[in-house]
Amino acid sequence: MTFPDTDIRKVSILGKECIHCGFHLVPYIANTVIETLPSSTYVLITDTNVGNLHLPLFESEFETRLSTLASSPKPRLLTYVVPPGETSKSREGKAEIEDFLLLHKCTRDTVILAVGGGVIGDLVGFVAATFMRGVRFVQIPTTLLAMVDSSVGGKTAIDTPHGKNLIGAFWQPEYIFIDAAFLESLPAREFSNGMAEVIKTAAIWDEKDFASLESRSSEIFAAIQNPSASFAGRTSDTRSSAQELLLSIIFGSISVKAHIVTIDERETGLRNLVNFGHTIGHAIEAILTPTILHGECVSIGMVLEAEVARGLAILGQVAVGRLTRCLRAYNLPVSLSDPKIASLPASRSLTVEKLLDIMKVDKKNSGPQKKIVILSRIGATYEQKATVVDDSVIAKTLSEAVKVIFGTPSKSPVRMATPGSKSISNRALLLAALGRGTCRLKNLLHSDDTQVMMNALVELKGAKFSWEEGGETLVVDGGAGTLSVPEQGKEIYLGNAGTAARFLTTVCTLVRSSLADERTVITGNARMKQRPIGPLVDALRANGSAIDYVESQGCLPLSIAPTGLKGSRIQLAASVSSQYVSSILLCAPYAEEPVTLELMGGVVISQPYIDMTIAMMKTFGVDVVRERDRSGKLLNIYRIPKGPYVNPKEYAIESDASSATYPLAIAAITGTECTIANIGSASLQGDARFAKDVLEPMGCEVVQTETETTVRGPPVGSLKALGLVDMELMTDAFLTASVLAAVANNAPLKGRALPDGSTLTATRIVGIANQRVKECNRIRAMMDQLAKFGVETRELDDGLEIYGKPMIELKEGVSVHCYDDHRVAMAFSVLGSVVKDTIIEEKRCVEKTWPNWWDDLENKIGLKVEGVDLASVDVSASYSGMESPAESASVVIIGMRGSGKTFIGRLAATALGWTFFDADPVFEQRHQISVREFVRKHGWAAFRAAETKVLKNLLEAHPTGHVISLGGGIVETPAAKDLLKQYAKRGPVVHVVREVDQVLQYLGEETARPAYGEPIVDVFRRREPWFAECRTHEFINYTGVLNGIDSRPAESVRRDVARFFKHITGQEPNLAPNLADDKRSYFLSLTYADVTPALPQMEELTAGADAIELRVDLLRSPKDFDKIGPYVPPVTYVSEQIASLRQKTSLPIVFTVRTVSQGGNFPDHAEKEAFELFYAALRLGIEYIDVEISWPSKRIKEFVTHKGYSQVIASWHDWSGKLKWTGHLVEDIYQKAASFGDIVKIVSKANSIQDNFALYNFVTHKRLTTLAKPVIAINMGIEGQMSRVLNPTFSPVTHPLLPNKAAPGQLSFAEIQTALHLIGQLPSLRFFLFGTPIAHSMSPTLHNTAFRILSLPHKYELLETTSVGQEIKATITAPDFGGASVTIPFKLDVIPLLDSLSPDAEVIGAVNTIIPRRTPEGLHTLYGDNTDWLGIRNCIQSRLPATLHKPEVALVIGAGGTSRAAIYALYKLGVKKIYIFNRTKTSAEVLVDAFSNLADIHIVPVLGEWPGNPPSVIVSTVPASATTFDPSASEGLYLPNELFDNEHGGVVVDMAYKPADTPLLTLAARYAKIWEVVRGLDVLLEQGYAQFHMWTGRQCPRRAVADAVWKAYRMS
Repeated sequence: MTFPDTDIRKVSILGKECIHCGFHLVPYIANTVIETLPSSTYVLITDTNVGNLHLPLFESEFETRLSTLASSPKPRLLTYVVPPGETSKSREGKAEIEDFLLLHKCTRDTVILAVGGGVIGDLVGFVAATFMRGVRFVQIPTTLLAMVDSSVGGKTAIDTPHGKNLIGAFWQPEYIFIDAAFLESLPAREFSNGMAEVIKTAAIWDEKDFASLESRSSEIFAAIQNPSASFAGRTSDTRSSAQELLLSIIFGSISVKAHIVTIDERETGLRNLVNFGHTIGHAIEAILTPTILHGECVSIGMVLEAEVARGLAILGQVAVGRLTRCLRAYNLPVSLSDPKIASLPASRSLTVEKLLDIMKVDKKNSGPQKKIVILSRIGATYEQKATVVDDSVIAKTLSEAVKVIFGTPSKSPVRMATPGSKSISNRALLLAALGRGTCRLKNLLHSDDTQVMMNALVELKGAKFSWEEGGETLVVDGGAGTLSVPEQGKEIYLGNAGTAARFLTTVCTLVRSSLADERTVITGNARMKQRPIGPLVDALRANGSAIDYVESQGCLPLSIAPTGLKGSRIQLAASVSSQYVSSILLCAPYAEEPVTLELMGGVVISQPYIDMTIAMMKTFGVDVVRERDRSGKLLNIYRIPKGPYVNPKEYAIESDASSATYPLAIAAITGTECTIANIGSASLQGDARFAKDVLEPMGCEVVQTETETTVRGPPVGSLKALGLVDMELMTDAFLTASVLAAVANNAPLKGRALPDGSTLTATRIVGIANQRVKECNRIRAMMDQLAKFGVETRELDDGLEIYGKPMIELKEGVSVHCYDDHRVAMAFSVLGSVVKDTIIEEKRCVEKTWPNWWDDLENKIGLKVEGVDLASVDVSASYSGMESPAESASVVIIGMRGSGKTFIGRLAATALGWTFFDADPVFEQRHQISVREFVRKHGWAAFRAAETKVLKNLLEAHPTGHVISLGGGIVETPAAKDLLKQYAKRGPVVHVVREVDQVLQYLGEETARPAYGEPIVDVFRRREPWFAECRTHEFINYTGVLNGIDSRPAESVRRDVARFFKHITGQEPNLAPNLADDKRSYFLSLTYADVTPALPQMEELTAGADAIELRVDLLRSPKDFDKIGPYVPPVTYVSEQIASLRQKTSLPIVFTVRTVSQGGNFPDHAEKEAFELFYAALRLGIEYIDVEISWPSKRIKEFVTHKGYSQVIASWHDWSGKLKWTGHLVEDIYQKAASFGDIVKIVSKANSIQDNFALYNFVTHKRLTTLAKPVIAINMGIEGQMSRVLNPTFSPVTHPLLPNKAAPGQLSFAEIQTALHLIGQLPSLRFFLFGTPIAHSMSPTLHNTAFRILSLPHKYELLETTSVGQEIKATITAPDFGGASVTIPFKLDVIPLLDSLSPDAEVIGAVNTIIPRRTPEGLHTLYGDNTDWLGIRNCIQSRLPATLHKPEVALVIGAGGTSRAAIYALYKLGVKKIYIFNRTKTSAEVLVDAFSNLADIHIVPVLGEWPGNPPSVIVSTVPASATTFDPSASEGLYLPNELFDNEHGGVVVDMAYKPADTPLLTLAARYAKIWEVVRGLDVLLEQGYAQFHMWTGRQCPRRAVADAVWKAYRMS
């Protein structure tokens, strides 16, 4: 029988041509195997994924060939299919195959065919090596990775829990068939996975092959994206060019490995080379498998091992950059910070310590010594084997942070060159790409920014790029200005490359297309989407370009129509960035008409960069003319002619002058010498002036020629302050100047001192306003990070002022946050050279401009650099930034005058039971003069100094148990701010915030304090950042102006103040009590963009809930309602929303910022903004903060240390439905979440009801572990609703009144209670009222209404008996007894039936509430409590006038049982003196004796005649019928008007609830308008609410219950 013609390319290995490569080889494989490997049994083993695609064809071809054989019996074909994935590659998986072979009586002549990826090849190969002591086998790899790697060389193995491939054998296959057609069905990610090994082979062996891979990625991808029809490619004449390219790449990679294996089959030396990237890559894979693929891990490993070689000064940065860019071109990750890796829970384990530990178990190692393949250049290795590398070198590479070891540079005098200028590199790239002809760019900066620019120009088809001289020279074939729209759906991603974004905005207007609907979209990362582009877009729009903002106005992404640049006159506002100007200048020659560019808006920013652009354009053949006026003065008008750029044959790029400032500054600060080549006085860059204009005035010796600069620093510690320095012409260098200024503690040169009396060590840097809109707000960043060293700064409109101090006074051990900004990192590395143990976080941010900075710092400058693993740095818990929180640490209150500090402070002191101090009266008492008069006599400066002294004395004298309110201007002086910031490490500093309108209104009326002498708004704005600098917390004292709600009632303010201050001090954290193990808890998920319209319904919405979830990601400021897509709500708006909520509820708030990838609306990569919101939540005293564990572990860990008494819910949401509750991944997620959170939240998606049972078992197991944390575990979707019913911890619930559900399948509280009852988890209980007479009691209405609203299956009944007898005893011991109310006459009689009493009931001596309880041993017990006093207290507390912080004197009328509860309630309110009036004096004396140890109690013989101040609280406990306000009445107790003598008003309570308006209340309403009245039914309701909560653990729905009770009351 014949089989189709097949053209094969063969590779020899170990002297045998057994590797056969081609397309559509299955017929060829069947024929070759059967002809050359005769056997009685052929066994084909594959996995289910491959089997579904290819097994039928294999079976058909083999059966057809076998049927033609003449032998009898004919050989048989057996097939065995295993589950896909790494889990099959195990001892168990191997045994199952062996059992299959034995079951089918396979013998030693068996031929086994392994059809699949690397797992199948490794597993089946090991089976073949050991079955019957070795049988023949054939490798038929179906993935690119297996084709070029695992199938070649004879390595076979299985995995164990201790690592990958640790048990196996060398067993060479008889054949390896490489059928490239299999790759057409391979997912793109799997193809990239294999390309990692192809790139690896080229990197170690052949630079020519590597260069081909670099430049042809799109062609190579095309080969698998277009499936071949009719077996095209089987013969060479039917192969496409893409197929030929693909086959040649595979063939070449296999040939290299085959050659190496032939020389070194058993991996004794040379074969080590194919493990380049694997030493580190395998360690990463051991942690991230199976989520991250082998090739992806090896890709990261290659970059890291190349960096190891660079750190050893063996490999250059050009090679590292080429390798990184090549891997990226094939969609492979190149760092551990790659989003798809950083978001994995398992990434928490990628610590340096863990990786080094895994790397100990590596077959290449020699004992404890680790070996790594070290590249010397692309295409060659340092040794022909793996090289021994010290752990410290590997650790430095792996670490995300570094520590510069302070000392003297050992290489001094240093001579070095810096990388190519970023500014010039970007301009040269664009000019050469737009130019005509070929240009060779030398000394181009190899960085993220330049790569972004190159990638964008390739996408626009504007130029072709290639490398020469090992990547040292970039060859640019210019496109002469011809540009095209990128492929459909393809956006140009620019990361955080600001220069590229601004230049390419205009470049994209040059694009031409005949299709009207085509657009070019440029976008970037989260930070790039915040950086301004508006002025440039405005200018281009005005010129006729069609540019749309895709998301936020004024920022990327942009959608640009391909209509060309019109030209002629263009006007541009150039006061924000010179890059806008350069962008138009560079593109202007290709406009339709010659361009006249006029710069508007005052002073032009960074003129040297504009001059640089013009000079470079001239080199490329275009002369720009800058106009002058008649006097010869240069104008901001430029004329640019039409015409193409003409590329010079070669263009050398200057070294980067901004980067040169760092080694020069190190010389300055360490007293050593440094020379920078290729930067001198002839430089195009403004920063080249840094040495002469900054370092020389600071005391350095500077020698500068046209082409190089040398700096010799003065003796260490003798740098001079600069005084005033304008750095507008070298703005990027201001960061370097700032760190030098921090240690410049000597007087400036003569004439440079600041003229306004500032300290002599001050350096004032101006002209740098544009630095606020760089990679970060650099001015703020420098101030914040210098503050960590103890360096004081002051922000200016266009700069900052730094106050130098001796090096020895700077704080050591500082960890510098770099904001992902290369300039911040390198600037602080300069300071690290003289300040011990300075840690620079985010070390990789330097890759933007100087990727090998840390290596050059050590190898060329001579300062040792160590890696720091932030994940292993010990961080102890601290409270709101406090280093060592003191118990009951005093609270300090700051804020603007008029913000309500004194009012809030007094309320806080009352709630805490602490002493209140107002600093102003203390000041006036000490100085015996008013503040106003002191300022008038001595001036503001003297007052501020005296005020600071008072602050210091107060903090020292009252460190605990006090609330201290300070003057609004306390933050005006550095000394006072230092005191506050120091105190903030151990105690709360609360900033009271109020709307500026209200502050202005108050200050306009207030006269006691001195006038400011400047507009109040200016004072407000000036102090705002200082308050923020000193505070640990923020209390919002909004009156409702912001949200249109009426001013807050006193009760709301008092309640909110108590909640806030008790929470932040830890005296009574406002946490949900139902989070206990044996209870169920719920939070209501709000889904409003603005919560304020829902506030009137908040009580109804939250019925049954233990907390409220504020979905911050769903909030949307009214001014942004029209925006669609992911959104970051402003912090101020979020704060207002929280303040609004606090007006209506004291329930704990769950603060949730849910990202898009986890089902929310918050941008996935807006990390900075998310944590700004999280920290705002802590400042506002939010009780629970939901933090997704996909955020970087370092950020979460740092945040957790500041959480104070708030709790973190560490959450993970998986919407894919692939997360299995029985798998390893969910265990990893749990462990990561548990390491960060007080509560663990894991949410998946149910595919079937069984997923809910798996979830339930998972949670049950976790709850039984030692020190288990509460777990919120939920399955989303309709199928997952059962999990919401069964989940006991903080189940998110919805409500019919909400606009929509927060998640699919979400249920209401009522629906869950109904479901719990139906499945037997919430049995019906019976509740009772014991007493007589009780027929008209309102209690059944109260409780049954609440049960109905909450869907609780309980019933409240009356049990009226004449005594506490058997009927009551039987009731309270019944299994369905839920609890009872007790009224007269049984409040004492019932006590003997109870097992225990509450402390309150014991003091009062009466019980009105019975609560059944179960002991830990399961015993049924009865507990007695008293809620009468709670009803009285709560009614009084809620009605106290705002001016009455704490009542001092109260009156109780009557001496019966209710009077005992009244006295106890008044005691709990903090009343100092209590009057008792009773017509029977002996009864009153009994009360005095009973409570004399609690309060100062006096019996008054006549109402209205007081032995002291009149009462501000009155409680009557006598029947209404026994009282009258008619003095002529012959019966009844006369109530005189003098009862209400207290001119400040108060609260009057009448415990009688029939009639509703008793004589006492009528009198109060008639004669005392400033008194609040409490009816007896109000007290009944309050005590009932308390009972309901004691029985059910749920807050009673107060308003609905009150309405029902009052309705029933009126009808009775």
